[in-house]
Amino acid sequence: MPPRALSPSGLVLVDKPAGPSSFAIVKRLRGHTGARAGHAGTLDPFATGLLLVLLGASTRLAQYLVGLDKRYLTDIDLSARTATGDVEGEIVERPDAPSLAGLEARLADLRGEIELRVPAASAIKIEGERAYRLARRGVAVEMPLRRSTVHELELIGYEGGVATLDLRVSSGTYVRAIAEALGGHCARLRRIEVGPFSVADADETRIVRPVEALCFLPAVEVDDAAATAIRQGRRRVDERVRVVCGGELVAVNGTVLP
Repeated sequence: MPPRALSPSGLVLVDKPAGPSSFAIVKRLRGHTGARAGHAGTLDPFATGLLLVLLGASTRLAQYLVGLDKRYLTDIDLSARTATGDVEGEIVERPDAPSLAGLEARLADLRGEIELRVPAASAIKIEGERAYRLARRGVAVEMPLRRSTVHELELIGYEGGVATLDLRVSSGTYVRAIAEALGGHCARLRRIEVGPFSVADADETRIVRPVEALCFLPAVEVDDAAATAIRQGRRRVDERVRVVCGGELVAVNGTVLP
């Protein structure tokens, strides 16, 4: 039997409510299962939706999940800008909301490959310290630009200066930065998809097996002898595939798993 901290092993799809941090959700699942746990892409406390939590030995699979595209539904209030780019920040400006035509023109500039400045209230490190901690102390910092891809950006409603958007973006894209680029702040944010996973399938009582958690990678089936040779380093493993034996994950992208 593996050590308890490595078992159970797999992926849990969580529908995170507004309020708790992603770490708080991870800590709760760690307490419930007794296994080590970690997430594959954080959500801000005010945000809701799909959080991927890996348990036990599967925590090492996070590197293959964090780079997946994300899909969000968001309400962006264009009648106010905040210090953090979201609903929790202090209002710093009250611009006039654009007309529908003006909004459409702004949205057109935010499709495809774009460069946006990382929000000051983010978790990236500036000279060794989290940016949001500097922001809370009032330290002015020139935040870096980050290139990302907005694959899809659809306006599904606009009323009272609040634009409701459905967008699919590359990993690392800050929706708050998109809100700031549009001239407002993110009033509501819900993540509904991460790669092939949907919040509609969220169920904290179900642990998705490791071989299914990486379903987006092509699979190569091997027999017991080949799996043993791979685990013992006697057989080379191809990259960009998952090697499967009897429904169990043997290796991923050239890395042998326990």
